[in-house]
Amino acid sequence: MSFTLWFTGLSGAGKTTLSRQVYLEIRRRSLLAELLDGDLIRVNFSQELTFSKRDRDINVRRIGFVSHLLNKNNVISVVAAITPYETARRQNRALIENYIEVFVNCPLQVCEERDVKGLYAKARAGRIENFTGVSDPYEPPTRPDIELHTDQANVTQCVRRVLSHLEEREMLPTVDNCTRCDYSIQDEEAWRQRLAKLGYAKTR
Repeated sequence: MSFTLWFTGLSGAGKTTLSRQVYLEIRRRSLLAELLDGDLIRVNFSQELTFSKRDRDINVRRIGFVSHLLNKNNVISVVAAITPYETARRQNRALIENYIEVFVNCPLQVCEERDVKGLYAKARAGRIENFTGVSDPYEPPTRPDIELHTDQANVTQCVRRVLSHLEEREMLPTVDNCTRCDYSIQDEEAWRQRLAKLGYAKTR
């Protein structure tokens, strides 16, 4: 069964880390899947967009439609994007048949403390406009399918919670009932490094 797993939350909440770990586990269970993270989408599909509400909604709409196309062709889509507005998330749910919303819930203060790139500090200094949580709102999901409190649970616990939810809904085979493959984080890194060399991804 194809589905879209959409991680939403503030910058620094843990969306990228969690979505990547879940995606890798889905791939290891020999299922077709693609990871659509916000940064990669911005570079290749939305370079002309700003961070205004209108442009954010357009960006989310694009990711949602790509996810819909992937699902239509039996490919699981795993998305990591802030997606701050409830109306855009409702549109996703209306378009995507099997849409699973994961609210990566983390207090703003903790997200700021984790911010190794200093984005929050720049936003508070007025150097970044329309920054979610500082100069732009984040509307928390009212009825997410999964809610993860990343200030209370570690990565392993959060990933296990998502995988268990998918197994319980029979969207993901259990480890005992699937063929395992050796797709690894090294494979994913090699692919991303190639993209970066070709200008399709930011260098880390």
